Formats: sequence, structure tokens, C-alpha cells
Amino acid sequence: MKLAMAYFYPGHEEKIPLSQQLGVDRAVINVCSQKTPLPDGGGWDFAPFKSKVESFLQAGIKPEVVEGPTPLERTKLGLSGRDEEIEVFCKLLEVMDSLDIRTVCYNWMPVIGWFRSRKNISARGSATVTGYCHKDVEEEPLTEFGAVTQKQLWENLEYFLKAVVPEAKRHGIRLAVHPDDPPVPAIRGISRILISPEALKKVTELISSEYNGITFCQGSIGAEGADVPKTLSEFAQMKKIFFAHFRDIRGTAEDFRETFHEDGQTDMYKCMKLYYEYGLDCCIRPDHVPTMLGEECSQPGYSVLGNLFAVGYMKGLMEAAQKEIGGF
Repeated sequence: MKLAMAYFYPGHEEKIPLSQQLGVDRAVINVCSQKTPLPDGGGWDFAPFKSKVESFLQAGIKPEVVEGPTPLERTKLGLSGRDEEIEVFCKLLEVMDSLDIRTVCYNWMPVIGWFRSRKNISARGSATVTGYCHKDVEEEPLTEFGAVTQKQLWENLEYFLKAVVPEAKRHGIRLAVHPDDPPVPAIRGISRILISPEALKKVTELISSEYNGITFCQGSIGAEGADVPKTLSEFAQMKKIFFAHFRDIRGTAEDFRETFHEDGQTDMYKCMKLYYEYGLDCCIRPDHVPTMLGEECSQPGYSVLGNLFAVGYMKGLMEAAQKEIGGF
């Protein structure tokens, strides 16, 4: 397993020296935010992305995963313009190949991406965490897109995979779909389809390929009500885990809160040990950390101090797992 830190938001450049100090030499980076549309006329300028990659390499940190690829909103919704989005996504795969970045994490949550209805839940020592309660949103109106059915989303996902899997294979890029977060059937009329281990397995079977797999997000899998270590073992045996998010929660899909990484409902050491038992060669990063003393909650789930705590905890688990599995 390769421990990485995520760099998604403006100002996250300050994490670079912190990563160096922590001994974390891998990065997860984005091309754009989910809501960024394609420019008029289509196409995409990859120069800023290439420059970003170069700046990390100069700091001795290798970008390993693109999480937040080029726009896919029209593709997810099956709207006019999706073929242009897919063309740009395939160009991204080509660019990633040239930069030796071998994994792209994408999701299939249109309009409403990963979502929290509560962003300032009190945790221990006055830290704050995010959470979701379906009652907070069940009376809210439909979005401008009206009702989007599960059937539509599955059809659009298959259309996408038929187009991009051959390109992923050609360029040696692993496609790692992220489960829906929160894993509820719908929010404001927008269905969500990747809300169970069975659904994730179905994605890998839509187009059978060694390049079509998943991001194993422990928090999302746990919120689905699944046994996280058991599910991890199942997907590891199928060789379908291409990337991992290390986080935990307390609660259920319709009512949960994030936790400090060692304070949730999952056996986190058992999970870490399984990654090593199965010899997984992929990146893992901390995800959705608490906001701690002295920090503003400007990017809930992605504060710096919470990441430092998580990285230290993960490094300890990784060393213990390596010694137990490797016998040294």
C-alpha cells in the first residue's frame, strides 16, 4: 500500500512541506471540481494540470491518483454533450499515461455529489465532524433536472464504460469508481445507484476488464450496512480494489456522522492488515477528517490538522500490519 495525501482545494499547497515532514511521498490530485463544465467549444487545456504534477515531482512527491477528473455531469445524466465529455476524459487518460499516473477515481453521483446535511457536528474536545441525516433533506424540492431514475444512471454508466474502458486499457490506466456517499436511494429526486457491495460488483461486470474496478471507500461501505473487512476481502480476491479511502463513521446510511479514524464502528486495524495480506499495490489516503482546534471549517472533512492525525494513525497501523504479515 502507498500512503498518500489529497490536494484538492486552493491553499492545499501548504500540505507539501507537511507531507515531506511526515514522510508521505505520494499525492492524490484533481483536474477540476465536480461542477466545472467543459468550456464553450469543448476540449480541455491540460497545461495547468501538467504544471501541477511537475510542481509535486519537484518537491519529491509523486502524484499517483487523479480524483476529480474532467467534467462528466452530462455523461452521468445522459444529456447532449456527453460524447464531448467522454472525448476529453479519454484525452485525460492519454495525459495521465504520459505523466505515469495510473489510477483515476471517478463517481456516478450527478447534480449532488458527496453530500453532508450537517457540517459542524460536535466531536471530542470540541472538534467538529460532518454527518448526514436524511430527514434534513427529505422535504426539499426536486432539482432542476427533475426525477433521475436508477435505470437512467445504469444505462449512462454502461455507455460511459463502453467508451472509456478500451482507452483505459490502451493507456494502462485503472478506472476506480467511488461508491455513492451517502449511500441512500435518492436525494431530491436524483437516484443513487452505487449504494451496496452488489452494485459495485455490478459495475465491474458491466464491462469485464482488469482496468475496471473500484475505490474502496471504507466509510461509504460501512454506511451501506456492509461488513467492511468482509467486503474488503471479497473485492481484494476479485482484484478490483484500485484505490482506498481510509475513514470511518458511526450510524447508518440515513443517519450517520464521521468520526476520528480510531473512534468509529469499523475494525480499522483489521482492514489495514487485509490490504497487506492480499498484497494490494494501490494508494490509500485518509478521508473526511475532523476539523480541529484553531482551524476554520472552510473545507469540511479536509482540514490540515485532522489529516496529520490520520496520517500518523495510518502509519502506525501500516507498520504494525507489515510486521505482523511480513514477520519482521
